[in-house]
Amino acid sequence: MRLRRVVVLLVLAGLTAGCGGLLAATWDRGGSEGTAPARTVRHVKKHRKHVKRHHARRLRRVQASISVVDGDTRTPIRGAVVRTGRRRDVTNWGGRSVLRVRSSRPFRVTASARGYATRTERKTFHRERHWRTVFLYRPELQWPIYGATAHRTQFQRHIRLRPPFRKVWSRGMGGLIEFPAVVYEGTAYVGNSSGTVSAVSVGSGDRLWRHKLKTLMASSPAVLGTRLVIHDMSGRVWVLRRSDGGILHHYFIGSPIESSPVIVNGIDYFGAWNGEIYALDLRRGRIHWTYHSGYKITSSAAVAGGTVYIGDYGGRLLALNARSGRARWSGSVNGRIYGTQAVAGGRVFVPSSSGNSLTAFSTGGRELWSRGLGAYVYSSPAVWRDRVYVGSYTGLLYCLSARSGATLWARSAGGRISGAAVVVDGVVYAGTKGQIIGASARSGRLLFTFPHGDYVPVSGNGGRLLFHGYSRLYALEPRRR
Repeated sequence: MRLRRVVVLLVLAGLTAGCGGLLAATWDRGGSEGTAPARTVRHVKKHRKHVKRHHARRLRRVQASISVVDGDTRTPIRGAVVRTGRRRDVTNWGGRSVLRVRSSRPFRVTASARGYATRTERKTFHRERHWRTVFLYRPELQWPIYGATAHRTQFQRHIRLRPPFRKVWSRGMGGLIEFPAVVYEGTAYVGNSSGTVSAVSVGSGDRLWRHKLKTLMASSPAVLGTRLVIHDMSGRVWVLRRSDGGILHHYFIGSPIESSPVIVNGIDYFGAWNGEIYALDLRRGRIHWTYHSGYKITSSAAVAGGTVYIGDYGGRLLALNARSGRARWSGSVNGRIYGTQAVAGGRVFVPSSSGNSLTAFSTGGRELWSRGLGAYVYSSPAVWRDRVYVGSYTGLLYCLSARSGATLWARSAGGRISGAAVVVDGVVYAGTKGQIIGASARSGRLLFTFPHGDYVPVSGNGGRLLFHGYSRLYALEPRRR
């Protein structure tokens, strides 16, 4: 019996040792059963400490300098708040902040300042470079749509740039520029007659991207956040990424669109040659409402006070409810409306091409006055300080009283005026074939001439104005800089 017990115990001991070896081997291969030998555990712990020390050396904390600069004027912004994670600093008089961050790790930097749009960017700091720059932009100094605002007044009230100017750069755009570039956060977006849309740096004049839609364009784009909205003469509405020009969406209307976009609360309002007025909901990708005018429409829509104003070739100014598309009132002028009406001071100023006139209505629909200007009025009017500026085919640029329509002054532009008048910093600009003039908006005194021009003369931002030749874009800034 004793011999049998000894044999059994020896067998059990052997099995136990085998299982232990098996379990150890299984653990070494990454199994989940058993317990690792102490030597193996020590080895793993040592390896983990080595990896941790390696990453700690690689991701050591460095002192990073982040400069915050006005993107239009290239001046440092004092008092801007810079944040990354839980760290925060305020820029000094030179626009510089200092934060402790881990090198070689991409992280988000958020910069904000009073009067500027907040901006968040991903930044990485390396051993050889601990300095980064964030550009902020004042929304009020941008030119995101044709006419500067949804009221289409052709007046940018916040930009302070006056002649004398110096030319900084110029760039050929490969075709006729009938409608001006829009400018947003340091980039100009412009289309030409051959259907090419380009993004150009206002700072350098470099082309950032180009997209060939291969169709005629006779309108300006419009900026909508990170997107660019474009109308073309094949009846399409395009939505592109502003960053690279990639196509996000497109919608087919089926009739040429000469109206430039005006986007309010995500809805694009425009007219087409088929006589339809559209409210296209860009967020949902569907038509919100349509209104049938019955006459060809080339005018761009103006939106003010919840009302959409747009003219047609039947000589009617239509005022529609922006939410429902129902007609509120309509007014007649003495000829077809080609250009775009302007809304300001409780009045709507309507040009008539074949009627050779400019007519003023109240925003309630009452006709206030009408002035004959001697020849075609393709020009869209600009409004500044109770004055209206409009050009005609007589070659004269008129300044009229917004209240009565009386002529306050008139000046020759050297040729017939087809494009809109534009007012910036008390100077009214008008373009003819081969020339742009700038006159004092108050007195009419000639202040500036530029040897290139054709249609709408000017757009820009807080740092530079863009002057438009037949097929070339020019950036000008005041000489004092």
